[in-house]
Amino acid sequence: MAKKKEIPQTLRPHAEVLFKTELDALVQSDKDPRPENWLMSPQSVVTYLLGGKAKDGTVITPKYFGQKRLMEVAVATLATDRALLLAGVPGTAKTWVSEHLAAAISGDSTLLVQGTAGISEDALRYGWNYARLLAEGPSEKSLVASPVMKAMLSGKLIRVEELTRMPSDVQDSLITLLSEKVLPVPELNLEIAAIKGFNLIATANTRDKGVHELSAALRRRFNTVMLPLPASLEEEVEIVKNRVAELGSSLSLSAKVAPLEEIRRLVLIFRELRSGETSDGSMKLKSPSSTLSAAEAISVITSGQALATYFGNGKISAADLAAGLTGAIIKDPSRDLQVWQEYLETVVRSRKDWKDLYKACKEVL
Repeated sequence: MAKKKEIPQTLRPHAEVLFKTELDALVQSDKDPRPENWLMSPQSVVTYLLGGKAKDGTVITPKYFGQKRLMEVAVATLATDRALLLAGVPGTAKTWVSEHLAAAISGDSTLLVQGTAGISEDALRYGWNYARLLAEGPSEKSLVASPVMKAMLSGKLIRVEELTRMPSDVQDSLITLLSEKVLPVPELNLEIAAIKGFNLIATANTRDKGVHELSAALRRRFNTVMLPLPASLEEEVEIVKNRVAELGSSLSLSAKVAPLEEIRRLVLIFRELRSGETSDGSMKLKSPSSTLSAAEAISVITSGQALATYFGNGKISAADLAAGLTGAIIKDPSRDLQVWQEYLETVVRSRKDWKDLYKACKEVL
């Protein structure tokens, strides 16, 4: 008897797959009014993002930790004819929020354009099947729809990541699309009109300001929501703790989840270096060039879990975190090395119960 072929597990399932149970519960129990072609009401979308309970009692895990009003503004924007721009420094969950918004509203987060310096207008408009074009000439059959065109035809959300990484002339190809909700195809003398439910979510890294700034004409087509860094230490610790647990499970890391005190210690280091002073305000500090966001803290701890799983005893130690911590802080050796060394000598060394981390970090340098 032939063995049943196993279906390989994807490394990172899309949000609509990973949280299908929660999404289904919200959709099935949602009785509130919803915009046309939305899977659920705006109230349920916010519940999906911030956590709570569906009306049938299903527990909804939080996807975003932050101000409720910011998520309400983002969701309300997508119910209008204005596009949404999520802006902020790296690590403020812009991509994470855009993916979950698309999953909750359209049930599909895969319609995505990744902005790069080398992107062309075709990625935002359409391309051609050149073999068919040469054989048959221009026709609708030889047209290759971009993710944007697919979203317009199906009434779904399109995600455009790192908008400010795109050259200005490529950015401006969005102006007609966002203002008129049509995509002209002059080669075929036709235009693609957007179906109700279509809208666009873009993300922009404010650290990249000046790379390819948005024109005033394009910026007017967006409602901008600035996503801040976590307001408090506890909030940031909660974000890191939850995301590390999810990643450890998906990567099948057998090491125990990092103790809460280790997560708190790491997050505190990042917050102090980021703000340029110790948590009690007693000492001014130099800040490194790195962002030191929650995303980087998650990466350091996940790396530590991998070390503990494959090269340790299954329990995360200071030595497992030291290499990743040093690498996260020192991005520009000529500047950041001195900043990190000073912090180790003036802050880490003097703190009670931090001797293990001080020793491990010194060994790495």
